[in-house]
Amino acid sequence: MNFTPMQLRTVNVTRYVTPLREGGSLPAIAGADDDFLYVLKFRGAGQGTRALIAELIGGEIARGIGMKVPELVFANLDEAFGRTEPDEEIQDLLKASVGLNLALHYLSGAITFDPTITTVDPLLASKIVWLDCLLMNVDRTPRNTNMLTWHKELWLIDHGASLYFHHSWDNWRAQAIRPFVQVKDHVLLPRAAMLELANMELRALLNEDCIRSIVNLIPEEWLSDGPFDSAGQYRDAYIEFLLTRIAHSDIFLKEAQNAAETLI
Repeated sequence: MNFTPMQLRTVNVTRYVTPLREGGSLPAIAGADDDFLYVLKFRGAGQGTRALIAELIGGEIARGIGMKVPELVFANLDEAFGRTEPDEEIQDLLKASVGLNLALHYLSGAITFDPTITTVDPLLASKIVWLDCLLMNVDRTPRNTNMLTWHKELWLIDHGASLYFHHSWDNWRAQAIRPFVQVKDHVLLPRAAMLELANMELRALLNEDCIRSIVNLIPEEWLSDGPFDSAGQYRDAYIEFLLTRIAHSDIFLKEAQNAAETLI
C-alpha cells in the first residue's frame, strides 16, 4: 500500500463549545468556520506544542498503516477569541493558545472502546500494539483506552502522550533503540496474537518517504525551545528517531511478546 499523507487543512476556530474535563490538558469541543465540530488540542496547555507534534506524527503514522483516525486539521485561534469566556482558567488557556493549534474531527455519537464488550481482531490488535511500541505511547491502557467505536469500527484518538523523549531530548538516539516496557499495560496486548506478522507488514509500509512526508507536516512555529538551532534540524531528528526505531523494531517486538507471555 502506497501512502501519501493528508495535506492538513487549516480552519479558523469560531466558537468554544465545551471543555473535555477528562483530558489533563483541557482539550475542548469547538466549532470552526467550515461548520464542523472538532476536538481542539491547545498549544498553550501544559506540554505545549510537543504534545501537538506527537498527536500529529502519531495520528498520521496510524493513518499511514491503515488505522482509522479522525481527520486532523490545523486550527487557528484568533487573538480576540475567548475574551468573553467567563471561566478564568479557560480564558488563560485560550490566550496562551493564540495562533496555530491542532484539532481532530469530532465523531458525534462515538462511544469509548470497552474491551469487555468489543472483541478486536488479533491482527488489528497486534498492529495497534506495534504502533504504540513504535511511538512509545504510554496512554492506551484499560483505564484510558484512547479508542472509540464509531459506526461499528475502531478509531484511534489522542497520541499526545507519544514520543515522550522530545520533552527533554536527553539521549534521544539511545532511546530510539530501547524496548517499550510500558507495553505490559496496553489494553490490546491480550489480543495481540499476531505480532510477528504485524511487524513484517508495518515495517514494509513505513519507509523513509512516508516518515519524512509526515514529519514535514509539522509547522515551523512549533519547532523551537530545545537543543536544535533550526526547524530543519528538529525535523531531521524526528525522522532519524523514527527510522532508527523502525529498523530496530525487533527490540520492541520482543518486549511485547515477552509481556504477552506473562498474561497467559
